[in-house]
Amino acid sequence: MTGRHYLDHASTSPIRSEVLAAMNQWWAAGHADPSRMHAEALTARYEIEQARQQVADCFGAHSREVVFTSGATESIAAAVRGASYRGAHQVLSAVEHSAVRLSVERLAAGDHRNTVVGVDSTGRVDPAEMAAAIESDTGAVHCQWANHEVGTVQLVSEVIAACRERSPDVLIHVDAAAAAGHAHIDFAETGADLMSISAHKFGGPPGIGALLVRRGLRLVPLLEGGDQERARRAGLENGAAIAGFGAACAAFEDGGLEQEADRARVHTDTLRSRALGIEGIEPYGHPTQRLPHLVCLGIADVEPQAVLIALDRAGVAAHSGSSCASESLEPSPVLEAMGVDAHHSLRLSVGWSTTDEDVDAAAEGLRDALAELRKLRS
Repeated sequence: MTGRHYLDHASTSPIRSEVLAAMNQWWAAGHADPSRMHAEALTARYEIEQARQQVADCFGAHSREVVFTSGATESIAAAVRGASYRGAHQVLSAVEHSAVRLSVERLAAGDHRNTVVGVDSTGRVDPAEMAAAIESDTGAVHCQWANHEVGTVQLVSEVIAACRERSPDVLIHVDAAAAAGHAHIDFAETGADLMSISAHKFGGPPGIGALLVRRGLRLVPLLEGGDQERARRAGLENGAAIAGFGAACAAFEDGGLEQEADRARVHTDTLRSRALGIEGIEPYGHPTQRLPHLVCLGIADVEPQAVLIALDRAGVAAHSGSSCASESLEPSPVLEAMGVDAHHSLRLSVGWSTTDEDVDAAAEGLRDALAELRKLRS
């Protein structure tokens, strides 16, 4: 097999052709500032609002609940900061993305506190334990939709129900960045107050995302200055990226999401079964309640960096651990929280552009890489 085989969609997914077309169309039109009152500005405003509706439709939200941001990291920071004015205490699971964990820890360095709730060996948090961690001054509870490293899907509805029963007024923030575009998400159905999404995880452009904010909820904005996004996020809108975000969401109309998820699960089931036929490999995460496009494997006795380099030489792009920890040699906080080997993991993730040939190349590349590396150790 020749060429490159991209198995790192969970870090970022290649841009879709319809997304690129929408962005090029925006740039070619030379759109003006959508906050102004002339014809060029009104055209820009119309197209931004059209994209906002596409995003809202994709995630079961009202268009007025969609606040465009620079990505999930900003959305998360806005949710954490906004909730800090509601109470001095925040609750999060032990497997939250570093964007959640570090934002909450920064608050705790001041006069705020946080409680981290542990997970089981599959990476799942107990809804009752999340609710029990709520105190009288808890401003928010943070629970990811699904884990970005091992793919485990959380019991989000149960977590929200348990937290609401204990404290009806506590804000519930769901980080859906890893799941968006790979699982059916209905913001209204969940009952969450806040939800973070990033476009580049499912074929949209980088540098654009959204914070879904329940209607009627007012947050202190993270970015202040202008009155963009109904005074919820200051700064001139990134119109081209917003148009691309909308186009990526529109790709899931008429059953597109289900079709891609079914194809992804076939690919990851193949990768998982073939990998488990190799000595010294074990799967991480929940065996069935997982994202369809992601596989995380524990690899005994071989450094993950060496595996990644060997795979790359074979033309396969993969990753070890969190996409935000690739320059760190520290063990994965997610895997540590699960009580598994946090130093030796490999993540393979597929997406809209993955082919059967890509999957075969990854499976064969992993088998050959481990055989060669273990031979060198003997």
